[in-house]
Amino acid sequence: MTWHRLSPKMLAVHPVQEVIRFLPALIGLLFLGRSGQGHVWSLAGLGLTIAAGLARWFTTAYQITPTHVRVRRGLFRRQELSVPRDRVRSVDLTAHPMHRILGLSRVVIGTGRSDKKAEGVTLDALSTPEAYRLRQQLLGRPDVSTVDAAPVAPDGSAIAVLSPSWIWYGPFTLSGIATIGVVVGSLVNLFNESHVNPDEFGLLRSVVGQLASVPFIVAALEVTVAAAVLVAVLSAVAYVLAFWNFRLARHGGTLRVTRGLLTTRSTTIELRRLRGAEISEPLLLRAVGGARCMAITTGLRVGRGAEHGGSVLLPPAPLAEAERVAGEVIGDHEPTVADVVPHGRRAHIRRYSRAFAFAAIVTGALVLPWWLARWPAWPWQVALVLFPAGALLAADRYRNLGHALVGGRLVFRHGSLLRRRHVLSCDGVIGWVVRRSFFQRRAGLVTLTATTAAGRQHYSTVDIPATDAVALADAAVPDLLKPFLTTGLA
Repeated sequence: MTWHRLSPKMLAVHPVQEVIRFLPALIGLLFLGRSGQGHVWSLAGLGLTIAAGLARWFTTAYQITPTHVRVRRGLFRRQELSVPRDRVRSVDLTAHPMHRILGLSRVVIGTGRSDKKAEGVTLDALSTPEAYRLRQQLLGRPDVSTVDAAPVAPDGSAIAVLSPSWIWYGPFTLSGIATIGVVVGSLVNLFNESHVNPDEFGLLRSVVGQLASVPFIVAALEVTVAAAVLVAVLSAVAYVLAFWNFRLARHGGTLRVTRGLLTTRSTTIELRRLRGAEISEPLLLRAVGGARCMAITTGLRVGRGAEHGGSVLLPPAPLAEAERVAGEVIGDHEPTVADVVPHGRRAHIRRYSRAFAFAAIVTGALVLPWWLARWPAWPWQVALVLFPAGALLAADRYRNLGHALVGGRLVFRHGSLLRRRHVLSCDGVIGWVVRRSFFQRRAGLVTLTATTAAGRQHYSTVDIPATDAVALADAAVPDLLKPFLTTGLA
């Protein structure tokens, strides 16, 4: 079989990517050395970085055989990766701005691993027509995509399309905090590397002077308001960049998700590997009636990297829209809106006891220094607010806690600061884990966990009565738990 190289257009992209990657170090080299050699070291570093980018193209090749996908790369350390084609779970196409200008796409071939360190086989990058043909070849389905546009689904097959009004939910995702962190970290690193004193900037000096000239309460309020506005604006911008042109469509036996403004992305999810859906509602997003929807499937990243890993089915949008999309995807709307069975009085008490125990520990830890070392009294007095706040949190946590079995699907709901509803197909459950802590045993409660090969690979409902847990597990997957029951859990 013939070995193929990446597109030669990447010779114009790889060096630029490497320069951007090492930009802070290169700037540091520019200002390094007090003997006037900084420019020489900077040029040498720039040359090595460009050479490394060029070497990636010359040393990378791939081969598609009837049984395997093979990729070999490396100059001094030669590597060859071989993946059986029957292990291919997804083919993800991404195009950054420079890729789009040159008509290229970055291809990530998913192999069923959902962790960040094993994202899949990456080919960066192929021409866009070749990337589409490769996806068709590996997934074995016709691809109606064109070079210049995202795949256009037949009429009626689109499940969700971005509405501009959804941008309203962007500021409530707080993604701008991460953006601020990256910017601040980069600036601090830049100042350290270049030995530049931030006080030399007039604008920064003026801001610090203005804050120092007003009372502390006023300065704190100004900083809080400015930070809130900045986070809201950056979160809205991040939302637009990530989800503009979002489209979820059904193509035969697959779901196709396309999105992105500057960087476009096309992700294919096989319906036969889909095991359910997750509706998540962070507290701020829930306060304005919003939610997001994720797929529970094999081969796509979960957790913090889910939105970048392709499992997103709907960006932050109205809760009713998230419930509708989840129902359309799994083929049944009832589990996404069904009422859950509460876990009873003992679970209710545990929510309050844990909240009050935390408040008591924090308050006690602040009372001791006041009592023994004459510290100020205001810290433990402020900590008393934890008791009513804990009561409100406990009430909300219990209100959101519950389970259900609807139409052959398990429904687990829990959380307050981040409320989640997991809808998991019983066919995807491959095992049960029943766990009881010391205090749960005293209360006759357990944590029931359904294990699966998809998504997070385990989904739990906590503080459920032991008899209810056994009945739920047996009803969901008959006789799977029965051989392990000897004297019972109650």
